[in-house]
Amino acid sequence: MSAAPGAVPSRAQTDWVGFRTIVLREFGRIVRIWGQTLVPPGVTATLYFIIFGSLIGARIGQMGGYGYMQYIAPGLIMMSVITNSYGNVVSSFFGARFGKHIEELLVSPLPNWLIVAGYVMGGLVRGLLVGLVVTVVALCFTQIHVNHPLLTVAAVFFTSIVFSLGGFINAVFAKNFDHISWFPTFILTPLTYLGGVFYSISLLPPWAQTVSHLNPILYMVNGFRYGFLGVSDVDVRLAFAIMIGFAVALYLVAVGLMYRGIGIRD
Repeated sequence: MSAAPGAVPSRAQTDWVGFRTIVLREFGRIVRIWGQTLVPPGVTATLYFIIFGSLIGARIGQMGGYGYMQYIAPGLIMMSVITNSYGNVVSSFFGARFGKHIEELLVSPLPNWLIVAGYVMGGLVRGLLVGLVVTVVALCFTQIHVNHPLLTVAAVFFTSIVFSLGGFINAVFAKNFDHISWFPTFILTPLTYLGGVFYSISLLPPWAQTVSHLNPILYMVNGFRYGFLGVSDVDVRLAFAIMIGFAVALYLVAVGLMYRGIGIRD
């Protein structure tokens, strides 16, 4: 509801307008450069399904009681959600810092927690859009049945939030454009590939299974896979507890960094 002519907008109305502006700007950015944000994940997923699903999957056979292509489909969707949620926020917020227009937000009446929420919502939007694109690609190669719709939506929601916050924190500390690629290259990508996207950890020796359980992405991928297929290598309740715990902890860290002005008011 808009304020009456001549009336002073309430704090809630001001905050809502600011939050909506950030989200719409992020959405506009995603759509405006759709050839960079939406097309590449679809092409990459197609290659994964052709190479891993059709060529290699035919030799592997079933995994977890499902055809190999069906088994990896949720993992590939989640992998795309993770990388794009992270990439959207880290590039957008660092771009705002680099272009100096982050100062406009800092001098606005918007609270820091709402600024963080706006950028995270932008990452969530891109993650969901890319997840939808990859799902459509997956349906061209295999059948996907959603056994637990609410758990599926919750898993992708919390995972996208976690990595959107991770991208925000990376952007706060980054000093140049090289720094925003270090974490995805040396940490995020290895953890994603070792997070059970392409295999069940039951195939690994005991010591490797133990190490795999230290990887938080394993729980996110399996929580999402359970929503689709009803199978998981981990306790689903623990998986969602880890997702929610990371989301809350990273949000508090991100807001704390904004209040302290680290990397922003330097």
